Amino acid sequence: LPGAPRALPCAVPSPSASGAALLPAASRRAAVAVMAVSAPVGGGLKVYDADALSEAEYKAVLARPRVDFSSILGTVAPICDAVRERGDAAVKEFTAKFDKVDLDAVCVRIQDLPDPSLPKDVTDAFDVAYTNIRAFHEAQLGGDLRVETMPGVVCRRVSRPIGAVGIYVPGGTAVLPSSTLMMAVPAKIAGCATIVMATPPRPDGSITPEVLYCAKKAGVTHVLKAGGAQAVAAMAWGTDTCPKVDKICGPGNQFVTAAKMMLQNSEAMVAIDMPAGPSEVLVMADAEANPAFVASDLLSQAEHGPDSQVVLVALPGTDIAAINAEVERQCAALPRSETARKALGHSYVVRVSSLEEACRFSNAYAPEHLIVNVADAEALLPSLDNAGSIFLGQWTPESVGDYASGTNHVLPTYGYSRMYSGVSLESFQKRMTVQSLTFEGLQALGPSVAKMAAIEGLDAHRRAVTLRLGLE
Repeated sequence: LPGAPRALPCAVPSPSASGAALLPAASRRAAVAVMAVSAPVGGGLKVYDADALSEAEYKAVLARPRVDFSSILGTVAPICDAVRERGDAAVKEFTAKFDKVDLDAVCVRIQDLPDPSLPKDVTDAFDVAYTNIRAFHEAQLGGDLRVETMPGVVCRRVSRPIGAVGIYVPGGTAVLPSSTLMMAVPAKIAGCATIVMATPPRPDGSITPEVLYCAKKAGVTHVLKAGGAQAVAAMAWGTDTCPKVDKICGPGNQFVTAAKMMLQNSEAMVAIDMPAGPSEVLVMADAEANPAFVASDLLSQAEHGPDSQVVLVALPGTDIAAINAEVERQCAALPRSETARKALGHSYVVRVSSLEEACRFSNAYAPEHLIVNVADAEALLPSLDNAGSIFLGQWTPESVGDYASGTNHVLPTYGYSRMYSGVSLESFQKRMTVQSLTFEGLQALGPSVAKMAAIEGLDAHRRAVTLRLGLE
């Protein structure tokens, strides 16, 4: 996902298969410190040789940078409580305090906002992205099932939209209209009746024109002119002007993430899309990979935030020195070079001896974004199990997925791609199972149900069957 850094609440441990992230921080630092680390002449990313690492060292390399959230949670909880108690007044108060904006209206219907005026080349770019995102997510429709498990016994699974959803569109260090499309488009396709978009206002209290254009095009119904924990709390609890939502999706900074995690476990009865950590990419490269391409892919994630991490898995023959030189050259020209350099400080290269080892390391790391810049990248796909989104081949930069290929850029980070998927049409739906029996079906199935109920000592369950069959 392009834009602001995200961070993981300390209450949620990393799910690293290695268990390394569960080690005390001091132990992880000590393990890394004793490794044989090399760097190309002239400096650059740290380089580890996978074959030379002990098991403990391998685990330590896989560990993500961590953020201490104790103070952040202490800040977020009072904000969420205040919004629950005082609603719009609290949102206005915190927006004035943190964003230096005095709001006239906290949440408005989107049709009450004037259409933004933007250059045609800008709207054309967003329109291409909208069309591709809609096409990919519309193709995910039609997941209902019907199975006759035995004669007269029909089981179904049907989909229904979540009634009200909230989408959080960050607006701190970067403007993110792309995030609006990534969440509002599938929510609209799913049939969500209420789509509340929360995004920080500009100094004059207005919404960034590009964000508003995408929101109107994609089907947002309400605009909450607020960011941070106060916006998440307003959507979770509801206020006089902001509808209460059933689920909140979208990235944000550490305060947004902490609020989402807290509120999903509260009386607010609100779900969230997934845990979120700092943005990351793992690039797999071989001897044929263009160093300039590899460097640009690494930097495209490093510029997200100082807590982002980028990893290069280098196969035999990969010109690591040339890649490091390209990283330095390209980074110097970036407007966000200072941010990128901080991220590069805890990023690294892992040298591997085979494609099998490259896949093993990637699956253990479980990246948010995985770029496979090797010959015959498609052939590796069956061996890749854990990634939020995969980019195959030298002509597939991660940027296309961030913006306009059609896939979704709201993805699990921090190793959570091991058990979570990115945002999709299903993120805005729920599934219900349905069963219907004929009398003949109950005659055939009923005795087994009655026997199982009797074994479990649940006699009312048994009688609900036997009474219908005239056996009582």
